[in-house]
Amino acid sequence: MRTRVFGACCTVFAPLIVALCLAPNARGQGGEPPYFAIRGAKIVTVSGRTAENSTVIISRGIITAIAADAKIPDEAWIIDGKGLTVYPGLIDSFTDLGLMAPPAPGAPTAGTPGATEAAPRPPQTQVPARGPEDRPGTTPWRDAADEVNLGDKRIETWRNGGFTTVVAAPKGGFFPGQAAVLDLVGDRAGDFVVKSPVAIPLNLSVTGGFGSGFPNSLMGVLAYVRQVFLDTDWSTRAQAAYEHNAHVERPAYDRTEASLATALQKHVVVLIPANNSVQIQRSLELADRWKVNGVIYGGQMAYEDAADIAAKKLPVLVNAKWPEAEKDADPEDKPSLRELRFRDRAPSAPAALAKANVKFAFYSGGLAAPKDVLKAVKKSIDAGLPADAALRALTLSAAEIYGVSDRMGSIEVGKIANLVVADGDLFEEKTKIKLVFVDGRRFETHEPEKPKDPPKGDITGKWKLTFTTPEGAEEAIADLSMEKDGTLTGTVTSKRGTGSILSGWASGEKFSFVINLPVNGTPTDVTFSGTFDATSLKGSLSLSGFSTDFTGTKPGARTDHAALSAIATEGAR
Repeated sequence: MRTRVFGACCTVFAPLIVALCLAPNARGQGGEPPYFAIRGAKIVTVSGRTAENSTVIISRGIITAIAADAKIPDEAWIIDGKGLTVYPGLIDSFTDLGLMAPPAPGAPTAGTPGATEAAPRPPQTQVPARGPEDRPGTTPWRDAADEVNLGDKRIETWRNGGFTTVVAAPKGGFFPGQAAVLDLVGDRAGDFVVKSPVAIPLNLSVTGGFGSGFPNSLMGVLAYVRQVFLDTDWSTRAQAAYEHNAHVERPAYDRTEASLATALQKHVVVLIPANNSVQIQRSLELADRWKVNGVIYGGQMAYEDAADIAAKKLPVLVNAKWPEAEKDADPEDKPSLRELRFRDRAPSAPAALAKANVKFAFYSGGLAAPKDVLKAVKKSIDAGLPADAALRALTLSAAEIYGVSDRMGSIEVGKIANLVVADGDLFEEKTKIKLVFVDGRRFETHEPEKPKDPPKGDITGKWKLTFTTPEGAEEAIADLSMEKDGTLTGTVTSKRGTGSILSGWASGEKFSFVINLPVNGTPTDVTFSGTFDATSLKGSLSLSGFSTDFTGTKPGARTDHAALSAIATEGAR
């Protein structure tokens, strides 16, 4: 009989301990051997046939055997797989999960000269950019591999939901940085990195208005991005010529060009945003014009352009956050017929891509929880996408797009042991994930318990929250959605940023939900709990030993007192 040794308890002593407690437990079960055997399970390999009543052997983080009669090492931990299904670990193909919080406006970017926690730069108020040479919104030297943050509480949440791997990229600017493939486990930040860089994401959104500096229009952004690529190409050729013949004028060093040139020489893909038909057609042209290995991200209107995408052989990352009507929208603001059609048909885009033989993968696109991604993918299955193609888009296709299919994305001998063990079809709502293996390390999943009493009312809607912190009075907007069983999803937006609900419930007159926000640069769980009725919330929010009361009202809604006064006035007439 094996003995498992679990870690010793810690003593609450100082803020240092609090900081340590913010980091998710990145270890598997204590005292486990480096060998596992999942015996007698259904193995969905993705790359080949599904094996019934078979065994998969894990040896020191690698899959070493898949067979009904596989020889199990004597030292292996044997897991009874009867009634269970083993899938490859899921991949979120474009996210910022696991990375440090973005720098405050005007603060130096991580890795830049003068970037210190003690002395951030003041906001930049000097003359705005007037041309491409000023390199506005361009930090391609930022590498997600250098910005891994073990304190991001989302790591544990997504791992428990079956996501073993993410393609993470910095945010902010037209060239925000370079993406890396990260496995969601490790004792140190470097343990997470599978491959870097794998992509250069672009952002073509205009952040400022006219007069705010170059570029201040879509045409200006496109011209600027093209110029950066042209400058990088010229710089690469000039540097090669200089290396061949040093007796000529030395080309000037430019950090942007050097960073992009190095990444492009490694054949990384360039992620081009395109969600509607106009943007998709433009992205197909831009990939040719810029002479890059383009990958479209967004792709929700690909049902109109799948054939053209197939002709250009560009892969697509599909945003799984399907378009929907804004909560509490003005009822007089009627959406156009095209918008209604887009909302209805967006989940069918993956089926259109599959039919056209376009390689595609899914990414979370701001969805708050892994279960929301699986629900969104299920909508695509209901809209005509074959279930095996949906699973491939969450596993092997994503690995192929980023050039890591030789080591992950399917259950094959020699690949990293990233596995999800569930008690049924992964896309069925009642299916439970029992175990997750990341890099061969075993994690048991535990769903947070919540009360079983049905909620008395509906907490859905936008709420204005007011509370006091050591910095003074603050406000936030909670955009909440409640399912029939009381499960809560949504976001909370304040001056500190926007946090998605990681878990939440409503039961009777009570509610509770947890969001994650950067606090002093560290992703921190913030818990809101209290009571609710039709027009008000009240309770407390807590984080890292701090707690304060809050109240919530629906903007524009009358309080009970105001409603009673109105009724009394009406009755007196």
